[in-house]
Amino acid sequence: MSKRFIVTLTLAKIYCRRFEVALTTKRRILGIDPGSRLTGFGVVDFGEDKTEYVASGNIKSVDGAFADRLKQIFDSIGDIIGKYRPDIVVIESVFMHKNAGSALKLGHARSAAICATFEYGLEIHEYAPRAIKRAVVGTGAATKEQVQHMIVQILNLDGVPSEDAADALAAALCHGHQCRIQGILGTSKAIAGTR
Repeated sequence: MSKRFIVTLTLAKIYCRRFEVALTTKRRILGIDPGSRLTGFGVVDFGEDKTEYVASGNIKSVDGAFADRLKQIFDSIGDIIGKYRPDIVVIESVFMHKNAGSALKLGHARSAAICATFEYGLEIHEYAPRAIKRAVVGTGAATKEQVQHMIVQILNLDGVPSEDAADALAAALCHGHQCRIQGILGTSKAIAGTR
């Protein structure tokens, strides 16, 4: 056998193994939709050909100083991670909001949520809001109601989650589907945590 054939065969075995692991490994994913006043979270178990809803909800920030709201986000995300023990955290990336001040506050809320995960050493991934909507609804211009509808259908939920919780669940689902593809190709890159 030639060396070239052996190398090709070895690479094929590696990719087959990655594909097998990607399809059979069950991962718990925490999705976060950050906001300075309302932060949504959603937890799903993603594995094989089945996705299971675990939990979702909102973190409502207290009234008062902005620093107190950030602390509430930080503490609440830490509590959620402690309770549900996710393997991966997925968060929406910052996009330009109505004005620069709003985008800056959103960035601070996002940072508070990300920093809350550091103690646990989790992989953290981010996706643009349009990419999340495209993965779940099929278009990056989907409305909040369309995202909610698809989340109910995909996860077979009895009730409709709030807009922020649905966005967080959509982020988790987006990564679950991308994880299979990226895991097979070896291109998945966390923004923090295990790499």
